[in-house]
Order: sequence, then structure tokens, then C-alpha cells
Amino acid sequence: MNSFGRIFKVTIFGESHGESVGLNIDGCPAGLPLSVEDFLADIERRKGGTQKGTTPRKEDDLPIFKSGVFNNKTTGAPLTILFENKNTRSGDYEKQRAVPRPGHADFVAHQKFGGHEDYRGGGHFSGRLTVSLVAAGVIAKKLLGDAKVTASILEIGGEKDLEKGLQNAIDHKDSIGGIVECRVTGLPPGLGEPFFDSAESLISHAVFAIPAIRGIEFGTGFAAARMYGSEHNDAIEDMTGKTRTNHAGGIVGGITNGNELVFRIAVKPTSSTPKEQQTLNWETGEQEAFSVKGRHDLCIALRVPVVLEAVTAMVLADLLLLEQRIKRLV
Repeated sequence: MNSFGRIFKVTIFGESHGESVGLNIDGCPAGLPLSVEDFLADIERRKGGTQKGTTPRKEDDLPIFKSGVFNNKTTGAPLTILFENKNTRSGDYEKQRAVPRPGHADFVAHQKFGGHEDYRGGGHFSGRLTVSLVAAGVIAKKLLGDAKVTASILEIGGEKDLEKGLQNAIDHKDSIGGIVECRVTGLPPGLGEPFFDSAESLISHAVFAIPAIRGIEFGTGFAAARMYGSEHNDAIEDMTGKTRTNHAGGIVGGITNGNELVFRIAVKPTSSTPKEQQTLNWETGEQEAFSVKGRHDLCIALRVPVVLEAVTAMVLADLLLLEQRIKRLV
């Protein structure tokens, strides 16, 4: 569904070319200072058109508070925020209605919703809705206290030189993917619930809500499969739970152990590419040549770090509230 969380419950809504996209948060504690200015830095990081390789589509993305905020503080009532869609070109999608784009949700959405889906710009499946995730993350980060969440791009197209990886895609007139790492410091031990709500399970669940994610690994990840147990085990050094190494990535038995939380995600190449591809025309039943038009990111990974921070903060805020680790704000 479109909601996530048990106490800090986030619901996102809207379509890429609809009137607006937005979010509702039920369970946000009362008394949290909140203003438009709090959102500007992270919203700016997510925007396209501000860096090489991102979509030229630009939206103001100023949050509009509809409920749950009074005198610049949360009230404890459900918090609703809207982001208007003002820069759309829906005509770009009219002519491709019968020709689902390879790698996109066009075909499966048509099958699932019987042709009633909003297909413009990917509709409800669009990365446009990540602005709502980022907004939820802004609020969640404020609830985390001393815990700090940061994400960065490790490589693009297999290149640690990000500019080189991006230029390779430009030279090939194609799109490219990348790897993004997230680190969280200042987390207390004890967050996570075995078995199905382990910290990794919940983070992974939220991470895969970000469009274009293809994989996730914690700590040493897949490299652990090539290690001996004596190499991989993290020796505990003191009563705080500090370990000599951090192959586990800060989570043991599905529960945070007080060390730095570390994980990485794989971001696929943008499905929309100017390269000619083959796809199905569902009106004729025949395959035909197809090239994606419109405004698209060359590399989605460039805009993922702030979104990854946001969903991670959402999960951790919910877990902290479950453990009653967030004190009353008033």
C-alpha cells in the first residue's frame, strides 16, 4: 500500500502530472518546531536541473502545510503537506499510450489497474513522489536527536570517479546507474524487532520503495560470503557495545548494536534512455522500435542520497518511538 510505519506512519499520494503530490504523517509528536525553511536544504538536494545528468524539469517544491502545524509547531494531529506540480508536459506521453516504455511500470500498471491508471510521467509510480519521502525524512531527522544520517554516491557506472562515469554515459548517449552508501552515527543499541521487523528488514522495505533500487547490502554485505567466521565476527570491546571492526554494519540479530549503521544500495540505470529499443504496442500486438522522449535523468543515482537518508530516518524514528526513546517535546 502507500503507507509505512507503525507509530510514525507515513502515507504518500499524488501523481507525476496531477495537481500535486504530498504526504500525511500520523503519529508525529506534538511540539516539534517545523517551518518551510526546515525543508529547503533537502528539497534542493533532490531537485533536478541543478546538476549535470539530472532532468531539466524544475519545480519550486515549497511545502504547503494543510494540517498538523500551528504557530510553527506540530500539533500532534495528522500532518499533511502538499507539493504542487507546476512544470508538466503531459503531451509528451499521449503518443506513447499504447507503447509501454521498457523498464518502466507502464505495462504492469495497465494490467493491474485495467487502464484506469494515470500514465502521464509514470503517474503514481513516478520518482516525482520521492519529494514526499524527502519531506517525511526532514521531519524524521528532527526526531532522531543525536543520531545523524548521511548518504553519498560511491560510484557511477562502475567508476569511483563520478564525473568519468557520468561522461561515459553521455558519450554513449545512454543512461547509467550507481551505488549509494548510507551511514548513521549516534544510534542506541536495541532498535529492531525479531524476526520480521528486524532493523535490516524495515530499512530494506523502505529502501525498495525508492524507484530504481535493485539491491542492498549491510556492512561487508556480499563480501561476507567469501570470509571466514573468525574474520567476519566483530569483537566487542566494552560495555557500550563498541566493536573492533564493523563487518555487521551496526546490526546483529536484526537489532542495532550501538555501532555505526552502514549499508549500500544499487541504483539501476534510468529506464528512460534516448537509445532506440524494442517494445510491445499493445494495440497492434506487435513489437516496434521505440525511443523515449521527454525530460529525464541521465543518472537517477545523483538524486538518490537525500531520498535514502529520508527513508532511513523514517524507519529509525518509528523504531525510536516504539522503544519510547523519543522524549516528549512539550
